[in-house]
Amino acid sequence: MITIHALYDLNHTIAKDYLSQFTYPWDALDGITALIRSLFPQLGEEYVEMFPEVYVHKTAVVAPSASITGPCIIGADTEIRHCAFIRGSALIGENCVVGNSTEVKNAILFDGCQIPHFNYVGDSILGYKVHMGGGAMTSNVRSDHGPVVVHAAGKDYPTGRKKVGAMLGDFVEIGADTLTNPGTIVGRNSIVYPSMSVRGFVPEESILKNTGVIVKKEQR
Repeated sequence: MITIHALYDLNHTIAKDYLSQFTYPWDALDGITALIRSLFPQLGEEYVEMFPEVYVHKTAVVAPSASITGPCIIGADTEIRHCAFIRGSALIGENCVVGNSTEVKNAILFDGCQIPHFNYVGDSILGYKVHMGGGAMTSNVRSDHGPVVVHAAGKDYPTGRKKVGAMLGDFVEIGADTLTNPGTIVGRNSIVYPSMSVRGFVPEESILKNTGVIVKKEQR
């Protein structure tokens, strides 16, 4: 349940071919910079180079106060709001929102992602229509600065990386002021309550409550 194909519908990102090479999503983090550069020649005339190595779709809206460093691709109908800080190696899909004072670096955002208020997303992959509430952050470095280990389903998965943020599956909702610890994985269609410190693995179709209890979502 923590593989790329278990977490994501790859039809909702132009990184489909790249991601499909890997079993686990954290293995894709090292190559994001090269991936973005390899996609530049494929973008077509509907993209313009707004800044060096920053290609933005003509229908996207970028606030004048936003700071964007390449390599970066920003997809159609995406909105980059006031004082957003995109630090490079960011692949941002279509119909996304990167909001006020939100910071992004070395990340893939699938189509429809919303990180609209004071968020930090680093060394992370956010699936289709993921939404992070105001102030939600993806911590990507351990306190002891050691290599990140993913803990899921009673097993440990060494990543070999010092920096690993969160792998959030399609339609995940992260509550306001929640912190995901390094190497956190949240399965598809799951909800994490506000003001939480999350670590390890939250299965798909689940709710992580403020008590730390995980319950299955009710089907509607």
